[in-house]
Amino acid sequence: MRLIRRTKRPALLAAAAALLTTMALPQHATAQDRDPVTANATVVPVQTTGPVDKRFNLVILGDGYTAAEIPKFRADVEKHMNVLWSIEPFASYRSYINVWAVELPSPESGVDCDPGLTDARRDTPLDMAFWGGCNANSVQRLLTVDTKKASAAADLVTGTKSANRQIVALANSKTYGGAGGSWATASGGNALSSLITPHEIGHSLGKLDDEYDYYGRGVPGGTYTGGEPTSYHHTLLSEEEMRAKQQKWWRWLGEESLSGGKIGRHEGGMYSTKGVWRPSKHSMMKTLGYDFDQVEREVMTQAISNKVNLVQDHTPNTAPLGTDRTAWVDTLHPVGGALDVTWKLDGKTVPGTFGARSLDLKRLHVGKGTHTLTATVTDPTDFVRDPKVRGSQALTRTVSWTVDRSVKAPQQAARSAEFTGHTGTDKPVGAKSVVYADTSHPTTGRSPQVRWTLNGWPVATSLGNDRDLDLSKLPLPGGRTHTLKARIAGTSQTLSWTVDTTAAKGSYELSKPVRTVQRPGKPVEYVYDGPFTMKLDAQDDQKGTVVSQFRVNGDGWYTYYGWPTDANSPWRFTPSGTNVDDLVYGKLGTPRVVPWDDATPEYKTHTIEYRTIDAAGNVGPAKKFLVTLTPPQS
Repeated sequence: MRLIRRTKRPALLAAAAALLTTMALPQHATAQDRDPVTANATVVPVQTTGPVDKRFNLVILGDGYTAAEIPKFRADVEKHMNVLWSIEPFASYRSYINVWAVELPSPESGVDCDPGLTDARRDTPLDMAFWGGCNANSVQRLLTVDTKKASAAADLVTGTKSANRQIVALANSKTYGGAGGSWATASGGNALSSLITPHEIGHSLGKLDDEYDYYGRGVPGGTYTGGEPTSYHHTLLSEEEMRAKQQKWWRWLGEESLSGGKIGRHEGGMYSTKGVWRPSKHSMMKTLGYDFDQVEREVMTQAISNKVNLVQDHTPNTAPLGTDRTAWVDTLHPVGGALDVTWKLDGKTVPGTFGARSLDLKRLHVGKGTHTLTATVTDPTDFVRDPKVRGSQALTRTVSWTVDRSVKAPQQAARSAEFTGHTGTDKPVGAKSVVYADTSHPTTGRSPQVRWTLNGWPVATSLGNDRDLDLSKLPLPGGRTHTLKARIAGTSQTLSWTVDTTAAKGSYELSKPVRTVQRPGKPVEYVYDGPFTMKLDAQDDQKGTVVSQFRVNGDGWYTYYGWPTDANSPWRFTPSGTNVDDLVYGKLGTPRVVPWDDATPEYKTHTIEYRTIDAAGNVGPAKKFLVTLTPPQS
C-alpha cells in the first residue's frame, strides 16, 4: 500500500507491551532544565531490555492527546508495538530494543488540518499537521511534525541519540497519514496506522525502498529508465542472471515468500510500473498488512543487529590472563534463538566448549610463553544467507585475550554469585521463546552454574550454554500456564517466569450468506451471490493486544485491521475489490483448487484461513472456512 513518499521531515511509530525490565532506568532532565515544549512531559519505559547505550531505542512521542487522553495514547502505543512484535525480524529480536513513550499532555485535542485544509489549527506540543504542514500544494496523508520539538522531547530519554534511536510521533487522529525518515509519523487511531510503523522503520533503519509501482495513487508510474538499482530488493537482472552473477536475491529464488507467492522476479517498484523488478508479489514495502519477505527480512536482521553488540561484557583483556583465571563473555539473547560461542586457543577450537559462556583456563594446559585465546560469538539465524552479512560485526563478534601461565591473579575478596540480567519476569513468556539468565563472574574459579526447572522438574539447556533455555525444544502441553525457574547452583538466588502456552482464540463473523453448507470432515462453506464482509476477533486469557491475521487461497498472511477507513468496520470482499483512495482492498484471488469451470476465478470457491498472535508471541493454529461466490444472475 502506498504510504507516503519518503521524506526527511516527520516522525511516526508507537510502542507498548513491556517484555523485559531488568536494567536500571536512565536519569531524566528536571523540569527546570526543560524548554516549554517538554516542561510537562513524562518519560515512560515501555520495554527496557538493557542499557540505553547498548540497545536500539524506539522513542514514541504523542501529540494532540490532552491530559485526559493520555490513556488513549498508551493504548495506541500498545497496539502499535504488539503489531510490530508480530512481524519478523522484530519478533525474534525485540530483546535488542528498548521502547520509551514520551507523554506530552496537549492543551487541545487533535492535530492541525485534520482532515481538511480548512479545519482547525490546534495548539499541540509538537505542531503535527496533515497536508504536509497545512500546505495546499501537498497531500492530505503527509503528516508532519516539528522536528526540533520532536528531538527535544526525545532527548528527555537520556543517552539516546540519532545513532541509536528511532523517533516516532503519533498524532491523536483517526485520519490515515504518516511519513518516514529520522522522524517518523503516524496517526495513532487510524485502522492502518500500526502497520505504517514497521514500513517506515524499513525505510529509516533498513534503508529499504518503496516497492510501489506508482508515485501518485491511481496514476501508473511509467517505465524505469535508470541503471541497475542500488536498492537491495530491486533489479534489472533476470533470475538466470542473478544466479549466474550471484547477485541480489539469488539465494532466495524459488522459495515460498513469507508475504505470499514465490520469491522470483515481479515487475514494478521504485514508483515505476515497468522496467524494474522486485522479489515478491507483495510485501511490507509494497502493501501494508503483509510481512517483510525473506530478502527484506535479511536486510532488517542485519540493520537491527548493527545497532547493538553481540558481546555485552567480557573478562577484561587489557592485560594477560593467568591460567588461574576464568575467561567469560556475556552475550545478547535473541528471543528467537540463542547465540553460538566458539572458543579457540592459538587458532584451534578448545574441545567441549562450544556454546559455553565461560572457560576455566586451568583446563587448557598451556605451555610456557604467551598464547592467544578467542571467544567468537555468532548469530546462527536462518534469516541470513549471505556469508558477508553473517561475517559482519552485526552477526559475528570476537574477543581476544593473551594467556600466560606465569601470570597470577591478584588476591581479591570472593564475590557472591548473583543474577546480573534476565528475561523480564513481569509478563508471561511465549511457548517458543528463548528465556535467559546471566550471572556475575568470579576472578578465579568457575563461573556460577544456572539450573533450570519447569513445574518443579529439572530441564536441560543446550550443550555448554546454561544461560539460555529455548522453550521451543521442550514438550510443553498447551491449554495451560507453566512455571519456569532458574537458580544459581549452590545458592538460594532464584528467578521465576510464567510460560504461556495457550494461544489466543480467534473467531470470525460474516455477513448473512445465501446458504451454509456442512459436509462431514470438510470446513464449513458459505455461499454468497454478491459482496460479503468478515470481522475477526480474538480473546486471550492474558493481558495485551492480540493481532489477528487472515489469508485467502494460500496467499501471504495479512494483518487484520478492520477496514481502511474505519477500524471498527469489517473487511469487505468483492470479485474485483473496492477502491479506497485509489488503492484496491478485498479483491478475491484465484483459488488453488478450481471446483467448476463455467465462471471466472473470482466466482468460485475460496479458502479463507485465520489465526492469532498474542502478546507473548504465541501463534495460534490456523483455522479455515470456505466461501463460494456465485456469478450474478443474467
